[in-house]
Amino acid sequence: MAKRDYYEVLELGRTAAEADIKKAYRRLAMKFHPDRNPDNADAEEAFKEAKEAYEVLSDPQKRAAYDQFGHAGLEPGRGGGMDPGEAFGDLFGEVFGDIFGGGRRGGKQVFRGADLRYELELSLEQAVFGYSAEINVATLAECETCTGSGAAKGSTPTRCATCAGQGQVRMQQGFFAVQQPCPRCKGRGVMIEKPCDSCYGQGRLRRARTLSVKVPAGVDTGDRIRLSGEGEAGRNGGPAGDLYVEVAVQKHEIFEREGADLSCEVPIPFTTAALGGEMEVPTLKGHANLKVPAETQSGRVFRLREQGVRPVRGGAIGDLYCRVVVETPVSLSSAQKDLLKQFASTLDGQRHTPRQESWLAGVKRFFESGSAK
Repeated sequence: MAKRDYYEVLELGRTAAEADIKKAYRRLAMKFHPDRNPDNADAEEAFKEAKEAYEVLSDPQKRAAYDQFGHAGLEPGRGGGMDPGEAFGDLFGEVFGDIFGGGRRGGKQVFRGADLRYELELSLEQAVFGYSAEINVATLAECETCTGSGAAKGSTPTRCATCAGQGQVRMQQGFFAVQQPCPRCKGRGVMIEKPCDSCYGQGRLRRARTLSVKVPAGVDTGDRIRLSGEGEAGRNGGPAGDLYVEVAVQKHEIFEREGADLSCEVPIPFTTAALGGEMEVPTLKGHANLKVPAETQSGRVFRLREQGVRPVRGGAIGDLYCRVVVETPVSLSSAQKDLLKQFASTLDGQRHTPRQESWLAGVKRFFESGSAK
């Protein structure tokens, strides 16, 4: 049976870049992998075909021969040989290394350090205007005594005999071959005969560090600040993880925040509500004057423009919403009570308490309609 064109197998053009070849093979390998398609002979054949195409097109020498002579250019005597499991094993390690945080560096298996999370509590003012914080983080850092090698002073790690210093061993069954960390050296590629007295051969130690965090203005609860490379140190020379500082804004005594807007309650005397007046209200930037018109009812909301928060991701400054609450006077003297009684006797209800009158009228209609049973 004639072999299909390798570019056709990988669904690529003949000018495809190396990264495109790897991406195409990765997609097909995942799609037709025997573990995902048990007892499917067509999928198994497609998997073999894609693997063969990748082995050729990912090798510059073999690709050049194939481009010039086609399949005939790959016959013995026209090019160098290649371990049939080598290309797939390397790619398998790259595919799953990306997923699980592993990789290869200098022929050995390396592991990226873990990411860390730190919760930073801020006052509303600190969150709105920005803040520079000092935080203490305990994390695994590279051992200074052995500089991460894990070996004691005056000694050096020796190459692992099982994996020949590669950090990986290859397991092959039939056409399917995978690479995995060496069970003897745990992927390090070396053996430590004399462990470091400080880290006991681990290459890392837990240390407390003080870090500076610059919190931008406008952050809110749930926002995260990433400190690249400030997480746990990697293993076997791998890169360090990141530290994510998660913001938690404390409850404020006066203001509540919703996005870019702030709100607060403002108690006012009933005389101010009835006659009108001007009050001084707090804002995060200082004080502002609030003009209260006559006959203001409890619960009315006044808007002070641009007295809110400038969002951290840009946009218009929010507003401050002041909800007035008419306060009933307490601890009245006998003279004050008499004055209020005299005042109440001058009210005819309908003219001076329209909301009460309309409410009573609604209650009357409710009972007359028979809805209340």
